Amino acid sequence: MTENTLTIALSKGRIFEETLPLLASAGIIPAEAPEKSRKLIIGTNHENIRLVIVRATDVPTYVQYGAADFGIAGKDVLIEHGGSGLYQPLDLHIAECRMMVAVRKGFDYAAASQPGSRLRIATKYPNITAEHFAGKGVHVDIIKLYGSMELAPLVGLSDAIVDLVSTGNTLKANGLEAVEHVVDISSRLVVNKAALKTKHALLEPIIQAFGSAAKAG
Repeated sequence: MTENTLTIALSKGRIFEETLPLLASAGIIPAEAPEKSRKLIIGTNHENIRLVIVRATDVPTYVQYGAADFGIAGKDVLIEHGGSGLYQPLDLHIAECRMMVAVRKGFDYAAASQPGSRLRIATKYPNITAEHFAGKGVHVDIIKLYGSMELAPLVGLSDAIVDLVSTGNTLKANGLEAVEHVVDISSRLVVNKAALKTKHALLEPIIQAFGSAAKAG
């Protein structure tokens, strides 16, 4: 990448859709929607600004190593990643949800999660989960899953799950209920620290526009 080019790392889905107004506030319009394109690099209305479409969990890595100058990632992803080598100037207040502990209905979570007890927890977020239960003095055996989290307690794979909850409808549909709040989640702007210095004149107006749009939203 040259010093006159900016690369933005984004993931498909909710974060991308909720990022579009922020990009527009900075005068950046993607040339096409990633859901309708197979391209992984998408141009914009600026010759020197492009988007790279990556998995949500990979956004911090692309930014950390300079493959992207900046990107947008959920707080959940950033906590798991560790945030090394990243500047996080803004909470954009988009893609907001909650990280929760959920169990099958009828499970006595209060009794099972006393200090000194041991639980089996299925999750995509082992670091967040370990830190949360360590703070409660509960020992956990973490089972890492990548999808269909709600199934784990139903088939006896785990006692509980730690997952993102938005409406709670998926939990209800599968006979589960949220029983404990872990952390509030929203998406953050992350910037490569070297790019912040070498491309400051290009990045600063975009950061300012994003900040103003996030406050207005």
